[in-house]
Amino acid sequence: MEETDATAYGSPLAGGGFNAQKFIRQPLTIVRLLSWLFAMVVFACITTEGYINPIHSPEAKCIFNQNDSACHYAVGIGVIAFLACVGFLALDVYLPFASNAQQRKFAVMADLGFSGVWTFLWFVCFCLLANQWSHTLDTRMIPEDAARATIAFSFFSIATWAILTYLALCRFRRGVDDNTLPTYSEAPPDSHTPYPPTYAPTSYNPTTYTPTTYSAYPSAIPDLKQQPAFTPNIQPQPDMSYQPPTY
Repeated sequence: MEETDATAYGSPLAGGGFNAQKFIRQPLTIVRLLSWLFAMVVFACITTEGYINPIHSPEAKCIFNQNDSACHYAVGIGVIAFLACVGFLALDVYLPFASNAQQRKFAVMADLGFSGVWTFLWFVCFCLLANQWSHTLDTRMIPEDAARATIAFSFFSIATWAILTYLALCRFRRGVDDNTLPTYSEAPPDSHTPYPPTYAPTSYNPTTYTPTTYSAYPSAIPDLKQQPAFTPNIQPQPDMSYQPPTY
């Protein structure tokens, strides 16, 4: 089967095979893997070295100005981003085998929406961590490298997720602008049908039928009771008497 360059929402049309080498080298996969790596670094740094036991408190506190909400927020955003990258990578592998353009459209729309939202959430996470770190006064017992790595990779995540949003937007626009793609869920119209697709029969206006009403006894039929009795008209026969023959 000959390969074609036609695409539907940035993915080859149905019937194309999966090329692992080409898939790994494409920009979308590279940026998604970077986003996956950055998210893992963020929540790993906080879960391993993000909490310390202050001298005056037996409870472990967050290294970012002892604000546990900041650590919880960064861990939550990182874990969800990590899982989302794995899911979207699997979806990118599946798209070349999807035969329905509507499925491709929904997948690209999900990628576009999630990437846009997580770009904003990573921006909030970076601002929150940077602000809380600037207010952290006593850093003697705090692993500063872990704190700085968390802030740095939060900033890098903003860039990678912004690129993912842009790539998803390009795929969505390319799919919307391509109006020549067939709908694979429906059979193509038969060009040899005797009637054109836009054939519409002429309007039919039926005539209203008004039935004739009859009386119980029609006036055209004569009344037999008023007619005289039937008397046959017999013509009188002449009186012919018998006469003997003469000799």
